[in-house]
Amino acid sequence: MAIKDLFITRPAAIPADVQASLAPISTMDSFFNFFGGAYTATRAEAMSVPTVARARNIICSSIASIPLKVRTRQDGAMVENPPRVINQPDPRIPGSATYAFLAEDLLFMGYGYLRILEIYADTYRIRSAERINPLRVGVTTNSLGTEIEGYTVDGYSVPDTGVGSLVVFYGNDEGLLQRAGRTIRAGAELERAAVMYAREPVPAMVLKSNGTALPADRIAKLLESWSVSRRNRSTAFLNADVTVEALGFDPAKLQLNEARSYVSTELSRATGIPAYYVDSESGSSMTYSNASLARQSLLDFSLRPMMTSIEERLSMTGMANDFVPATQDVKFDLDDYLRGSALERAQVYEILNRIGALSADEIRMEEDTIR
Repeated sequence: MAIKDLFITRPAAIPADVQASLAPISTMDSFFNFFGGAYTATRAEAMSVPTVARARNIICSSIASIPLKVRTRQDGAMVENPPRVINQPDPRIPGSATYAFLAEDLLFMGYGYLRILEIYADTYRIRSAERINPLRVGVTTNSLGTEIEGYTVDGYSVPDTGVGSLVVFYGNDEGLLQRAGRTIRAGAELERAAVMYAREPVPAMVLKSNGTALPADRIAKLLESWSVSRRNRSTAFLNADVTVEALGFDPAKLQLNEARSYVSTELSRATGIPAYYVDSESGSSMTYSNASLARQSLLDFSLRPMMTSIEERLSMTGMANDFVPATQDVKFDLDDYLRGSALERAQVYEILNRIGALSADEIRMEEDTIR
C-alpha cells in the first residue's frame, strides 16, 4: 500500500471546477444517443443474436484480460507501483468485470461512464470508481445542443467534479445499437422465426370443420390435441369432419438458414470482427499457422479503437489530469497477448541473448520459469 492510499477524502472536500467538467458533443448522432431515444435496437435484442453475442464476448473479454501498465512519458520506464484504480477501478469487483462492461458500452453505445467513489486528498486524483450503465445517465446541454452543461444519474444531478462526478469515455462512433440497429433487429426476428419453426416444424396450418360450427371450448381442445400430437409424432389422422390446410411457407422455402447466414456476416462486419471468429462464413477456419496473424488482425481492426479510447482517457492531461500525473501515461500491455509460440519465442530469445540484449536470468523471468 502506498503512503497516499491513507489519504482518503469525502465529498465536501473538493472545490468545483466547472470548466474541467464541460465536454463538447462530438456529433449529432452521439448527441441523440445521450438522450437514449435514437437507438434502433436494444442491448437485449443485440445479445439475443448469437453473432453479436459472440463478437461482444470476444472483443470485450479480450480487452478486459489485457493488463494496463503505467509508464513515464519521458523514457517509457515502467512505474513499479501504479495506482490501484488503473487495473481495479472498483474495489468491490475484479477489474476485468469493470473493463469488460466499459468496453461493451463503447461498442454498443459509443461512450461509457465511471462514477468516482473516492479520491486522494493530497492530489485530488481518483482512488476508486464504479461503472455506470449509460442508460442511467442523462445530460443537460446549452441552448444550441453543442456543449454538455451537466449530468444526471437516475434523474438526480451529479457534481461537476470530485466524488460522485462522472468520468466519460468517448468512443469513435455512435455505437453499434444505432449504427447497425436495423440489422440487429433483423437478426433478432430471424432468431424468433427459427424458434417458432422449432416449436412447430411445419407450415402454418388451419384446421377446417366440414360440419357444424364448433363452440370455442371444443375448438381450443382440438387445437391443443393437434399441437401435442404433432410434437409426439409426424403422422396425423383426421376424420371426415375436419380437414387441414397449409398456409405460408416452410423454412426451406423461406430460405431461413440462408437469411440467418447473410445477417450473421453483415453483423460481423458491423462489429468489426473477422467473420471466421464468429463462424459467420461457411467453410471458414483458423489454423495454427495463421492463428498469430489472426490475433494481430483482431487487435488492429476490432480491439484497438476501444483500447485507445480507454488508454487516452486514463492518460488524459490538462484539466482532466485525474488518474495519473502528467508525466505518466497508461497503456495496455500487449506482450502476453501477442506472444508467439514456444519455438518463435526461443528463436527470438536466442538472438537477443547472443547480442547481449537479454541474459539467461532475464529470459527465465520473461518465461515465468523462476520460482
